Amino acid sequence: MYEEYDMVCVLGPTASGKTRYAVDLARRMGAEIISADSRQVYRGMDIGTGKDLEEYGDVPYHLIDIVDAGVKYDIFQYQRDFEKVYKEMTERGVRAVMCGGSGLYIEAACCGYSLPDVPSDPQLRAELEKYDDETLIARLASLKKLHNHTDYDTRKRLIRALEIAIWEQEHPVQRSAFLPKNTKFIGINVSREERRERIERRLRSRLESGMIDEIKGLLERGIAPEDLIYYGLEYKFVTRYLTGELSYDEMFTGLLTAIRQFAKRQMTWFRGMERRGIEIEWVDPIRS
Repeated sequence: MYEEYDMVCVLGPTASGKTRYAVDLARRMGAEIISADSRQVYRGMDIGTGKDLEEYGDVPYHLIDIVDAGVKYDIFQYQRDFEKVYKEMTERGVRAVMCGGSGLYIEAACCGYSLPDVPSDPQLRAELEKYDDETLIARLASLKKLHNHTDYDTRKRLIRALEIAIWEQEHPVQRSAFLPKNTKFIGINVSREERRERIERRLRSRLESGMIDEIKGLLERGIAPEDLIYYGLEYKFVTRYLTGELSYDEMFTGLLTAIRQFAKRQMTWFRGMERRGIEIEWVDPIRS
């Protein structure tokens, strides 16, 4: 199955059922899973990131639980770690099924993006946080050509893009140089209405399954609230609830809206991939 491809990538917005589809496909192919999720790399962040490890069964998986919560893990590190895992699997003669919703991570792995290895600068980030998005976008545009809005579709990404652009003005930057993969892209297709329902149902389930206690435990281990807020979505809103900034209802309503907006941005990214010439075969999710 898909022997003509180097790798198969199962992608889709959050709560679409891509993990179940990818695991079923990997089992039928005799393949292993490589995660392409920007938050599932963190240990101890299980319920909030939707690792759903029980779904994997006997299918081996990679790039999940590889760094401690509180660490700032970036796309350059992911690309490097992906290449290491992919090379090791290839040497063993094992095929790879990538699974994820982080479009930038997917393209960095599959398309051989040349990425700059730029260290984080907390002092610069704190300074940039003082300005509104419009001011930051204007500054970014003065430093580099903006080909599309993906550099600034979230504030976190906007500040990181500026951090990189400012660094590149003054320093020679080492860039990655990995070959693109001949990848079969399979997208999980759910309607907007079903996606919204799935997101709310899953959020309620996660809250009932101990997500608040999970995040409370991370705080009790000494991880700073601002570090958890940095990870966004569940970690941002639940941390603000646990620190007394939000009521439970405010947390739930705000988080539900934020996840739905995030899923919309994911779909926008995937449609952008198609406009850039990447062919995605859209399929229905596996029904229970």
